[in-house]
Amino acid sequence: MEQNELLIGALLGLLEGLTEFVPVSSTGHILLAGHFLGFQSTGRAFEVLIQLGAILAILSVYAARIVELLRAAPHDPQARRFVLAVLLAFLPAVVIGVMAHGFIKAVLFESPMTIAIALILGGIVLLFADRMARNRYEEATAIPLHVAFLIGIAQCFAMIPGVSRSGATIVGGLALGASPRAATEFSFFLAMPTMTGAFVYDLWKTGAQLSASDAAVIAVGFVMAFLSAVLVVRGLLDYVSRHGLALFGWWRIAIGGITLVALLAG
Repeated sequence: MEQNELLIGALLGLLEGLTEFVPVSSTGHILLAGHFLGFQSTGRAFEVLIQLGAILAILSVYAARIVELLRAAPHDPQARRFVLAVLLAFLPAVVIGVMAHGFIKAVLFESPMTIAIALILGGIVLLFADRMARNRYEEATAIPLHVAFLIGIAQCFAMIPGVSRSGATIVGGLALGASPRAATEFSFFLAMPTMTGAFVYDLWKTGAQLSASDAAVIAVGFVMAFLSAVLVVRGLLDYVSRHGLALFGWWRIAIGGITLVALLAG
């Protein structure tokens, strides 16, 4: 294994952690970075499996809140409903993710042009979404079950690299009446089962193909993703509450535009 591979793994892991929970598409970013760096992981497993670092980051930050919810669920109807809302929102991703897994990995992951276009279009959507928040639901725990399920359907669009899982869920939440803070926090909670499920399923499908060298690069990416994601999760809610989503929209448009120019220029 070359030292260069470990360095690229660390860089992509850092990028994963910084972008997983903001609406800019972490998968799109690391696929594009890997494309221009000449990095090709076995079975595209690296790009999915390093998400475990981001999962553990959000679990560590929200550990006390999760324990509180689980303890309260047996006797608190609101806590019980919120847990059910997250599980309902997770359900569409299970069905579509299993059905489309092969197509996503073999086709969509291999199309930088598709990713760039998705980044630009998603950026435009974010700029509009930033202006339409109705704030009917000020807290994530107040989001009704039917709204949660619709947010889960919106999340499925993120199976197209470049769309962004957090972006799709946040925009879905805003469109359905959640405040920016409530939509973002619901996206955090929905990330836990969604990303854990993606990790387990992808490891089951590709684990036999991975070598010790692959595992080492994945481990480095995982550690970097964990460390950088902790920093993002701690500050994102306050940032979105104060400044909205416009910065992320413009970032997506810029990265997508630069990528298109680079691809067209060969």
